[in-house]
This record gives sequence, C-alpha cells and structure tokens, in this order.
Amino acid sequence: MDIAIVGYGRMGRMIHSVINEKGRDKVSLIVDPFSGSEGVEKSLDASLLRGVDVAIDFSAASAVADNIECYAEAGCPAVIGTTGWDKSVLDDIDPSKCRIIHSGNFSIGVAMFLSLVSEAARLADIFSDYDISLMEIHHRMKADHPSGTALMAAERVLSGTRRKTHILTYCPDGRIGENALLVSSIRTGSEPGTHTMIMDSTADTIEITHRARSREGFARGAVMAAEWLTAKVNGIYTMDDLISDITGGNV
Repeated sequence: MDIAIVGYGRMGRMIHSVINEKGRDKVSLIVDPFSGSEGVEKSLDASLLRGVDVAIDFSAASAVADNIECYAEAGCPAVIGTTGWDKSVLDDIDPSKCRIIHSGNFSIGVAMFLSLVSEAARLADIFSDYDISLMEIHHRMKADHPSGTALMAAERVLSGTRRKTHILTYCPDGRIGENALLVSSIRTGSEPGTHTMIMDSTADTIEITHRARSREGFARGAVMAAEWLTAKVNGIYTMDDLISDITGGNV
C-alpha cells in the first residue's frame, strides 16, 4: 500500500517507523505544516492524495474537518487518530462516498481495557456499594483533556450502569453528586498514557488499568486499521467495528 501520513509529530514519526519495519507498505506522502523535514508537504490537498491507498491522520483537532473533506473529495480511505475534534463534522459527509475509521485510541490493549470497563460497569451496577470513577495521566504537552480514551471509557461506564448519568471532567467545590462520573486528568512529564477505572466501596477497591509503555502500540494499531480499512466498503467506522471483525464480536 501507498500510505499518506498526515501529522508528523511524535505519533506520525512512530507510525512511519512501524510501516518501515513491516516492509510491506511504503509512505508516499507526509503532510505537516509545522515540520521542517525535507519532502514534507505543508498543507493537505485532494490532488496530493492521487495514488495514495490510505491516509493515517494524527494531525490537529482544528484541521480534521478540512482534512476529511479532502479525503472524501479524493476518495481516499482515512484512519483518523486525532483527538479533541467535533465528531458532528461527520454528519455532513456522505458515508457512501468515503471510507473513514476514527478512534480516540487505536491500541489493541486499550480495546481490551474498554471491554473490561464495560463488563465492570455492568457488575458495579448490580453491586451498588461500588462507586465508579476514571483517572487518566498523560505527558504535559498533550493538548486535550480528558483524553479521547478516557471519554470512550466514560461512555462505556454510562452505558453499563444506571447510577451514573453524566460525565464530570473537573472537580468542583463541594460534594460530587452520586450520579456524576468523575473523570480526572493529570498532565506531567513524558507519560505516554495511563487510564484507570476505579470501583471503590467501604470494604475494598478494585482498579482496572491500562498503562502504555510507549506510543508504539497506538501506531501499530493505526497501521493495522489502515490495512483493514482498505478491504472494507465505503462507510464511517470506529475501532469497535475493527475489533468486532477480528474477534467475531467477542470483545
């Protein structure tokens, strides 16, 4: 496959490394307005995507809407791993004329973590002594908070329990309502990403944690998603679709 990498920061460079390591595909286009590297295009245009089999986009939230228009115009499948963008932009896209998979996290380990969160939320709804909260830690340069992964986990909790009705992304003065799901964010150092679901009772505490050692897992998952997407029909997909395809719906 000829692959375009849109966004050539730490994730983009890691994706490039994974593609080179696999050896089956090649990077034919790199786009990043802030890169000083030779051969990197400063802006994305549909004409640049001619001959590209799939794009992997880890750019900026503010660029995603325009980028998606380019992918749709060029008929280029796209993996969108950028976080913090408004998903409502997809409402203006005809899914029969484009092929997109988007996720706040393409790590297979995170997919398993989210599956565990779903089941744990269902159990916590039965055993009401256990209160639920979420915590995530990332490097201090991360622009958005909570992380896209934390918000995905929060949605899994809300779907699995009737006791939590809304997400609270900051710690207010005074007490937190029993029906609020608190999602705490910490930004420090160079932490690549830790996500924890906490279920606490007067008797004990249960924690489910996914801890990334590096960005490699995210990059490998994104490349796998690109390979998967090229074999699909046009439409808007998420990581849940990919995982369901691989596992036969068992995750």
